[in-house]
Amino acid sequence: MRKIQKVVLSSRPDGVLKTDNFQLLEGNCPSIGEGQFLIKNSYLSLDAGFRQWMNEGASDNYLSAMPLGEAVQSIVLGEIVESRHPDYPVGVHVVGRTAWETYSIADGSDLMTIVDVGNGVTEEHHLSVLGPSGMTAYFGLRDIGKAKAGDTVLVSAAAGGVGSLVGQMAKILGCRTIGISSSDKKCKWLTTDLQYDDVINYNSEPGLDKSIKALAPDGVDVYFDNVGGEMLDTVLPHLALKARVVLCGAISQYDDDSHAGVRNMWELITKRARAEGFMFSDYVDDYEDAATVISQWVAEGKLNAPVSLTHGISTTAAAFCDMLTGKNLGKSLVKLF
Repeated sequence: MRKIQKVVLSSRPDGVLKTDNFQLLEGNCPSIGEGQFLIKNSYLSLDAGFRQWMNEGASDNYLSAMPLGEAVQSIVLGEIVESRHPDYPVGVHVVGRTAWETYSIADGSDLMTIVDVGNGVTEEHHLSVLGPSGMTAYFGLRDIGKAKAGDTVLVSAAAGGVGSLVGQMAKILGCRTIGISSSDKKCKWLTTDLQYDDVINYNSEPGLDKSIKALAPDGVDVYFDNVGGEMLDTVLPHLALKARVVLCGAISQYDDDSHAGVRNMWELITKRARAEGFMFSDYVDDYEDAATVISQWVAEGKLNAPVSLTHGISTTAAAFCDMLTGKNLGKSLVKLF
């Protein structure tokens, strides 16, 4: 009998998420039924957006609140080790949405996709630059932001899993890039490793508002927003005419049961600007074409896939909390085996 370890949500967070809100459990792995298969998970993807669905009563038309006592939802990558599904044979690698656990039972639904590992494409690539973060960056920048050569692209949480890719993709498209981050260390990394043109440490003088004004005196054409809240409000007055605001995340507000309102909406009217939200899963039918483009960028050395990696399922809760407080550089992953 296989043993399975899983990290469950043991209590609702009261404000800031803590490792005490989780518990590591071990038991026997259930048997698969007809039309199912068993995945031995190699990697867990840590995505900040899942924090929103840990709150009491969190529910919308995308995901429902995570139940207490069950493994935390997650995007995973693993190898099929048992199968009773004709389309998912033993030995293939898959990426899909299951949970923080060493083994997962799946039926092919919930974003489950067979992936190729090898020929320069690693498992980590499939959960970073070719996974949710990469697809979010690519479609957000291309379809929502309509980024084009000559645009000034401003990115919040620029050192995170999505932001670290957005800036690089924008450079490939011929844009000028400005990254917003929380420390001098991160800002230096953004310019030296990811080639951001300019960076802003919002915790340092002269502050975010004055820094944007100095670096983008003619306005920001595309604002890729991963933070929301007060930072979004601060950026809006600096939009250029016909600017596009990509509403990707609101990490500054995930610890709150409700999100604060935005005050500077008038700026969207006077600038004839557009703000639009999206989910990477909106583009499932276009993943293959996007992966071809992104893989080519990686092969040509134009796009790096930075990863912050921890090892073992016991590190998952702490790694997720660290990511939410900005201690990672690039995509946060947990390697299980």
